[in-house]
Amino acid sequence: MYICFGGRRACRVYPAKEGRLVLIHKSENGMSDAELRAVLEDFTDECLNEISVKRASAGSGWKSEIKVLILPPDFTRMYSGAGHITAVLISIFSGITEKSGLKIDIDVMPALGTHVPMSSEECEVFFEGAVDYDRLIVHNWRTDVVKLGEVPAEFVSEVSEGLVNEKIDVEVNRRIVSEEYDLILSVGQVVPHEVVGMANYSKNIFVGCGGSSMINSSHMLGAFYGMERIMGRDYSPVRRVFDYAEKNFIADIPLKYILTVTTNTGDDVHIHGLYCGRERSNFEAAVAQSSQVNFIKLDRPLKKCIVNLDAREFKSTWLGNKAIYRTRLAMADGGDLIVLAPGVAQFGEDSENDRLIRKYGYIGRENVLKLVSENRDLKENLSVAAHLIHGSSDGRFRITYCTKNLSRGEIESVNFGYCPYDEAAAKYNPEELHDGWNCGADGEEYYYISNPALGLWSV
Repeated sequence: MYICFGGRRACRVYPAKEGRLVLIHKSENGMSDAELRAVLEDFTDECLNEISVKRASAGSGWKSEIKVLILPPDFTRMYSGAGHITAVLISIFSGITEKSGLKIDIDVMPALGTHVPMSSEECEVFFEGAVDYDRLIVHNWRTDVVKLGEVPAEFVSEVSEGLVNEKIDVEVNRRIVSEEYDLILSVGQVVPHEVVGMANYSKNIFVGCGGSSMINSSHMLGAFYGMERIMGRDYSPVRRVFDYAEKNFIADIPLKYILTVTTNTGDDVHIHGLYCGRERSNFEAAVAQSSQVNFIKLDRPLKKCIVNLDAREFKSTWLGNKAIYRTRLAMADGGDLIVLAPGVAQFGEDSENDRLIRKYGYIGRENVLKLVSENRDLKENLSVAAHLIHGSSDGRFRITYCTKNLSRGEIESVNFGYCPYDEAAAKYNPEELHDGWNCGADGEEYYYISNPALGLWSV
């Protein structure tokens, strides 16, 4: 049985395992809204048809209502295109209800991970008014999860080359495995990432909607293995752990991924690739495209690099340290990284993580590993330990945070250099600089990055 819900074929369709379909759309200059909507209409049509076939085979027939759970990122991924996609999906489902009478009940739960929940203003802007803030489900990574099983210690040891020899608990938000939803759509951006190599796909489930054990263990696994060996690559140890968990614990849930590859011009987001389906091959294709549009290869190391953190997106060093992660492969030994951070007002994204960062600081890999072995509070919060490792240059280059909302004492207490934001912005004005090489009035040459979240810089 096939039921058409109004989709129109606007993309390439690839046969996949077990009869599944993979929908891919690529655009060198970025998709138009019409192209995006057409692809999503095709995809939702395929999803609803799959539900109808499944119900028919179970003998339950077509019911008058289905439930959908959408898992987008939060406002800290404002250039992912995922907020707009969520709004379009809601519009498509509403249109289907109007035309067919089929009631589609939609829940939206941002994949927060350890981040601060979205504000009503962020919800309004990110989802373009399509999501009622009062109905937005808040994922609590400490309490709102269930354990599905374990990734064996033997497997973890194998993928980490013997660096980590402990099991990892697999935890996800209870709603994902509650069987109350007919369709779960995980929406997000594939881009270089310091923990897993390339962000999104199953990371959105196991970290974005995961629990403290999985988040802590996966982050420390990545830190032990080495960020420089991970960033920008598929099949990292952490990704292989997620692959194991995907295959062994959530293969049967009605989950589909909608993956984007994006760039931006100011506030305009350009979606160069849209990959819809469950297959890992979708993610691999997105990784290949991201490596073309999000990787910036430089001809020489950066002696001075200025990175701007949009105040709307970056409100903590937990997020703002992308300025460090994404440039460290390009920074010259003895170089200077200047981070313009007008919106940064705290270190951690929750009170406990903030306390631990203030207590221990960004003091380098070997020092953090020693502290983990000696201090219970850090050992029980390994994602913080990993973050402290990632946020240090290990003395190889200098890091100066330029803030309005954190004092000199606070910044210097965590082992960063400090400069008042207004003073730094007067010399390096984000409104006047352009991405790439710039030359100051005094002849000083430096490299400027307007948004570290969308790239990986290296030599």
